[in-house]
Amino acid sequence: MEKIKKGDIVARKSYNKDILFNVKRIYKVNNEKMAILTGITKRVEADSKIEDLEIIEKEILNKRLSKIQDKIDTKINETVNKYKNKKIKVRDYANIKEEIITGKILHLDGDKKYSQKAYLQYKKMGLKAIVKNIPEYKQPALVYKLLKIYNPDILVITGHDGIIKKAKDYNNIYNYRNSRYFIETVKEARRYDEANGNKLVIFAGACQSYYEALILAGANFASSPARILIDFIDPIIVAEKVAYTERYKYITIEDIESELRDGRKGIDGIGANGKMYIKKEM
Repeated sequence: MEKIKKGDIVARKSYNKDILFNVKRIYKVNNEKMAILTGITKRVEADSKIEDLEIIEKEILNKRLSKIQDKIDTKINETVNKYKNKKIKVRDYANIKEEIITGKILHLDGDKKYSQKAYLQYKKMGLKAIVKNIPEYKQPALVYKLLKIYNPDILVITGHDGIIKKAKDYNNIYNYRNSRYFIETVKEARRYDEANGNKLVIFAGACQSYYEALILAGANFASSPARILIDFIDPIIVAEKVAYTERYKYITIEDIESELRDGRKGIDGIGANGKMYIKKEM
């Protein structure tokens, strides 16, 4: 068997190689080699015995990634076409200029590659987004400062997450890999927001995240009510919907669920007002 090392792209044989993972770290437990894995196309973190892993050949990897990217591009194109008349533009009539302003997004992501992908997707959608690659455990300490610097309308808090293998109690925060960091980040964001007008719309979570605790902490939308894996693009879809909806309109999950791969099983929430408005100048 080919020796598996940090950075390899692998799949788990016992799960029929259903998800592609990057090997984040290798460690030993009772002299048995284990690996911490992060999803390539899913926002999930897991562990596995080294012997259960198989390195994915480059040709197979490229084929699977190309197929997934095609699906993402289709979704992005649908969004771009839907909102092509709402992109930031200036209309000039009767000496009055109108500029359509969409909500500004601050996106914190624990995964470097996902951060880069997210930035490109926001750009394709014509949205104003600042994307920061920050490990999940560092997000609570940095979010307040970043909110002060960028003053966004929408905050996305995401990365990798997952339920610890064999965990039964979904109400125990220690049965989740990174949910506690997302929860603390939401709380810090709300602490900032309370002092600055209570206008921030927050999405928080990743695959299998502790949905109920994220909502209680102050998120408007969160994952994952059914503790399932969510698509990479799901948080972006939520942010896009809020950014492109007029301020006077209240958005509920019913307005978004048809655009999400698994609807309300993957993401739910209490809703929020949109963040788009028209700026007029004489």
